[in-house]
Amino acid sequence: VEAVRGSLAQMGDSPILAQTRAELAEYFAGQRQGFGVPLDLVGTAFQQAAWQALLAIPHGQTRSYAQQAASIGQPSATRAVAAANGANKVSIIVPCHRVIGSNGSLTGFGGGLPTKRWLLDHEQRHSAFTLTP
Repeated sequence: VEAVRGSLAQMGDSPILAQTRAELAEYFAGQRQGFGVPLDLVGTAFQQAAWQALLAIPHGQTRSYAQQAASIGQPSATRAVAAANGANKVSIIVPCHRVIGSNGSLTGFGGGLPTKRWLLDHEQRHSAFTLTP
């Protein structure tokens, strides 16, 4: 069966799924700060730009929605950036949890704010080391 871009994955295993499982396990064990799994993100040009900005946020750091919007050349598009982040379907690998409110508050995260806090704390605990890129 040939995969079609944007279609649902078929049941079974593949090298990409195995790599994703391994990299996520390393991330949660504190042994990985970035991901090498190939991505085929499907979205509008604006969403693509917003997601690329997420990928540019270093492990253990945060940015505000305003900073993210400015980084893609759309400084007045903070709400649109938030919406694009909400449409991110691979939220650990494309780290939308690293985006916070301008006042430092935790805001919007599909996995819930306690999960967002946990992810940020986890990255803080493991960001002082040079680990697998």
